[in-house]
Amino acid sequence: MIDILAGNPLLLLFTVSAIGYLIGRIRIGGVSLGVAAVLFVGLAFGAIDQRLRLPDIIYLLGLVIFVYTVGLSSGPGFINSLRRRGLRNNLFIGGVLLAAAGIALAIRTILGLNGAQTAGLFAGSLTNTPALAAVIEQLTQLGADEALRAEPVVGYSVAYPIGVLGMILAVYLTRRLWQVDFEREAQQLRELGTVGEHLVNRTIRVTNPAVAGQTIAELVQQNKWNVIFSRWQHNGQTELATSTTQLHPGDLINIVGSPEAVERVTTVLGEPNPEQLELDRHTLDFRRIFVSNPEVVGVPLRDLHLPSTMGAVITRIRRGDAELLPHGDTTLELGDRVRVVTQRDNMERVTHFFGDSYRSLAEVDVVSLGLGMALGMLVGLIPFPLPGGGSFSLGLAGGPLIVALFLGWRGRTGPIVWSLPYSANLTLRQVGMTLFLAGVGTRSGYSFVTTLTQGNGLLLFLGGALITIPVAFATLFIGYKLLNIPFSLLAGMLAGLQTQPAVLAFANEQTGNEAPNIGYAMVYPTATIAKIILAQLLVGVG
Repeated sequence: MIDILAGNPLLLLFTVSAIGYLIGRIRIGGVSLGVAAVLFVGLAFGAIDQRLRLPDIIYLLGLVIFVYTVGLSSGPGFINSLRRRGLRNNLFIGGVLLAAAGIALAIRTILGLNGAQTAGLFAGSLTNTPALAAVIEQLTQLGADEALRAEPVVGYSVAYPIGVLGMILAVYLTRRLWQVDFEREAQQLRELGTVGEHLVNRTIRVTNPAVAGQTIAELVQQNKWNVIFSRWQHNGQTELATSTTQLHPGDLINIVGSPEAVERVTTVLGEPNPEQLELDRHTLDFRRIFVSNPEVVGVPLRDLHLPSTMGAVITRIRRGDAELLPHGDTTLELGDRVRVVTQRDNMERVTHFFGDSYRSLAEVDVVSLGLGMALGMLVGLIPFPLPGGGSFSLGLAGGPLIVALFLGWRGRTGPIVWSLPYSANLTLRQVGMTLFLAGVGTRSGYSFVTTLTQGNGLLLFLGGALITIPVAFATLFIGYKLLNIPFSLLAGMLAGLQTQPAVLAFANEQTGNEAPNIGYAMVYPTATIAKIILAQLLVGVG
């Protein structure tokens, strides 16, 4: 069997991937390794025989695909997070990572490690695969032999488990110690607009004479309402509600928004009406439509002029598993599902406008994907000078990520739509990560076992703990006690600092709200880029 696997790299790849995914599903204490288990299975196969190793192109291809798709999906959220306190939070995370690099340097001196081992230990204790990839690529460019290129993977693999468990332990202990009230935090975050709620639909009977003759646009501007007006009934006639619709006592108006926002609108306009306008589909109808037409992607909704040109109103957007309330500056992405209200006889026209082709969403625009990744790889080749005459580059891990963040934020350039359909992005990301982990695992398995059994594996594990645990507790203490960041949001930021989905899943279970997801997306790109750069710097120090 070993001879068969050694002579068939693709068979080895799929075997490692399948077994890794099976092990990754095993949950211990509510936490599983997920796709990271592929790395450990790859290490196990590589340790059996030195011939069981995948070609370099496997993990390099996986790396580029993974970081590029992550950047595309994170771009809009990352740019938006820089508003308000997002910039402060990103600077805070950057400072913590600098401190972590300083701890790694101190451990290197104490344990007598070389630069490659230190960089791998840093990447593993902070569970960042792109940083590990950048280190391996840097060593390859420097002409390092196979043994030296395996040392970062060994440090990474030894430190990775404590990198996950240490962060989870820190969240659990501090939450208990500080007796965090997640219900109160969730309410505060909703009031600040940081997190959303599930959207509700309500029909209101207008009874307030003070709003007579005022348009919906005027009322929204005066009261700062964050809802969508969809249907309006006046004198028994039901029509679409637009910004110019004038309200009068006795009218029925249908709105969509969070429960709190809907209550505020009801208080001003009148009272809830038992008759629900959305249930009457004789004149106006609604439908969920897949966005598959590239012409409507990346364009602000206000520029589509849907009420005037299509006689339609979008009341909700479903992106992945999240429901979003549309605004004028909201841009649609391929794969979004929009709930549209329009005249019954106009529904087919509106459906054609948005596309509604599920099949086309499974297809990837190879032109935009290829151009984007090629541009990212070119940026990754640019050398940046360092004091003392050295230089570093973003490499295949950092270049595609930076470019993808920008392209994901831009959405489109002329006829080229840079974003990928949501499902296609997730699939490519998963495939890319699997290729990378299987590749580096099989190529480093023999060195990993040798280090554990004959080398300094126990010291490396201790070194990883000395990085992970102080970083975790310091981040939570400074963020919660000194910067007054809500713990729900901070737990997600810690998971983003760690770039670790397992920590994010644990934070979601603990908090019971979506704030950890917001914090994770806010700092994930900054943490990834910072760790890529710092890991490469650690290779060259000394």
